[in-house]
Amino acid sequence: MKHLLNTLKYVLLLAVSVLLMWYALQGQDLSRIGQYVREANYSWLMLTMVLSALGYLSRAYRWKMQIDPTGHKPAYWDVYHAMMVGYLANLVLPRMGEVIRCSVLRRTSGVPVQVALGTVVTERVIDVLVLLGLLGGTLLLDFTTFWSFVTDKVLAGRYDALARNRTPLLLALGIAVVLLLGLAYAVFRNLERLRQNALFNKAVTFVKGVLAGAFSILKLENKGTFLLHTFFTWAVYYLMDYLAFFAFPATYDLGMRAALAVLTFGAFGMAAPVAGGIGPFHVMVQGILLAYGISKEAGIAYALVVHGSQTLLVVLMGGISFVASMVKSGKTAPLPEVAT
Repeated sequence: MKHLLNTLKYVLLLAVSVLLMWYALQGQDLSRIGQYVREANYSWLMLTMVLSALGYLSRAYRWKMQIDPTGHKPAYWDVYHAMMVGYLANLVLPRMGEVIRCSVLRRTSGVPVQVALGTVVTERVIDVLVLLGLLGGTLLLDFTTFWSFVTDKVLAGRYDALARNRTPLLLALGIAVVLLLGLAYAVFRNLERLRQNALFNKAVTFVKGVLAGAFSILKLENKGTFLLHTFFTWAVYYLMDYLAFFAFPATYDLGMRAALAVLTFGAFGMAAPVAGGIGPFHVMVQGILLAYGISKEAGIAYALVVHGSQTLLVVLMGGISFVASMVKSGKTAPLPEVAT
């Protein structure tokens, strides 16, 4: 039953990706899209791939900095290979890459999965905070552009319909709150009984390990270096989107503010729980470029080529890391779980 549910979940997420891609391509001239793709200057795309590779190296070092304070000292390349295998897995299994990379690191370096997962949780929280800051900066720099686009193209009278149907939304929110409060009360009333349950105790141990990994950031030896790698990673993402503009005649004249908008909303698309961000990324980038006067065909061509080049890079780097991790784990005897 569990296998069937997992299969249905991935099929549903795949269907969402297909539906969004269909939406992005609906009513467009496919021949024009193909022409934009063929006429792209791929030298600029190669440069963005080199920058992206540097970003992955930096991100792996930042992850190692988070793990070291937990008392586990994995080698840098073990951390890097585990991370890239996780990114490769995300292309097939949405959001499972985070768990898989922690499992790979467990096999190659003996870092407990729950500890590594805690550092990943903190990493994601930091990325969300950065992304929210970028969103605020994007809206402040180009508020007029986005407000006009949202009111004229996105909402277009839908606000009134939403206002007329707000009662069901409020009712659903109220039911959700009541259910959560009821669940919390039930757990509190049966806490002593739960403590006698082996499965519950395993869950508590796992959560403690996750928290140990999450709070390892407070014990960083060099917080300045950590912040520098965080800045470098996001600067690379930004430069990738900006330099990719020069690969297409339609986007050649777009400025740095447009690149910031593409980075911000494209990142939201990549964060969607679908394989490799396929679908949400393309819809978000196409919509943002449309706000800057770029046609739908040119916008989707940009999204397809940029996403495709980065996906190819992950496949290449992740494939190499997968082989390296398999070789390393094959040479290393199984390591006992380290108590946290």
